[in-house]
Amino acid sequence: MDLDISHLRMVCAMAETGSVTRAAARMGMSQPAMSNQLRRVEEIVGGALFTRSRSGLEPTPLGGQVISRARTILSEMDTLFGDLRGPRGPQETLGLGCVHLACVGSIVARVGEALPGREVSLRIEPSSALLGDALARGHLDAALIGLMEGFDIPIAAPVVSRTLVPRYPIFVTLSENHPLAGRDEIDLSDLRDEAWIAPPGADDGSLSSLRASCRAAGFEPIVRYEAPSGAACPLVAAGHGVRMVDPSWPPHPGTVVRPLAGEPQVARLIVAWRRDRLGEEEAAALYRGLAAAYLEHTDSHPTFEAWWRAHPQVHPLL
Repeated sequence: MDLDISHLRMVCAMAETGSVTRAAARMGMSQPAMSNQLRRVEEIVGGALFTRSRSGLEPTPLGGQVISRARTILSEMDTLFGDLRGPRGPQETLGLGCVHLACVGSIVARVGEALPGREVSLRIEPSSALLGDALARGHLDAALIGLMEGFDIPIAAPVVSRTLVPRYPIFVTLSENHPLAGRDEIDLSDLRDEAWIAPPGADDGSLSSLRASCRAAGFEPIVRYEAPSGAACPLVAAGHGVRMVDPSWPPHPGTVVRPLAGEPQVARLIVAWRRDRLGEEEAAALYRGLAAAYLEHTDSHPTFEAWWRAHPQVHPLL
């Protein structure tokens, strides 16, 4: 068997999702079929590409080299003809992606105002890794992407990026009946015995970041549930678990949202776009529209509004 493009996409999908199951779902394959393909690829390259850890699949040194070269090849393949077309005309639909932020309700209007005559389609995705992959493949023209501190996603030409918010804290949400709900701020170590709901974008480093923060606080988190962002709210309200949340979201009924002492979880927002789809002026207008949409929701939660106003130095671009 010779390696082909599908094998390279498969290896990259496994690296980005940290899971054979999630990678198989992304590729439209069964898990056994993907496992068999991986074994064949490893036979060809002469060694194991991944090891299993408590947080998922981890590339071996050989795997890291293969993944790096595969991403370079895939980037060139995905842009083989795209760079020849030049930026799209102003009347075409803008395919925009966004992580699950409170500002999604304002994005279509604000970006539409910034790019008059450009119809906006919006894909809301909890995983930044999947948004980055969609951009690389040309399935999206641009995206607003959230990244946990210390983690990144591969971005290669013709995709470029610009920081929107360099740094902001992640809060925790728990039931309004929780013994700690009355505190203004919660120590992460006080949540050592709680059941956690896994972050919905676990394949982009958020789960690893949660585990790392909890370990630094002296405990291993008990990750008992997996649920999309909205579906997790009833679990929290009923007292079955706690989870990290973006601070711009207002609390769901029956829950409270509190900052964590010392800000053990920190993220940033970037705007990424394809240069073969948007020219410089359109990209600048898109950035202004997304900034306007985000700013409309910095007061959605009083605690985050206070933090935002007290830390102008960490969001100088806005």
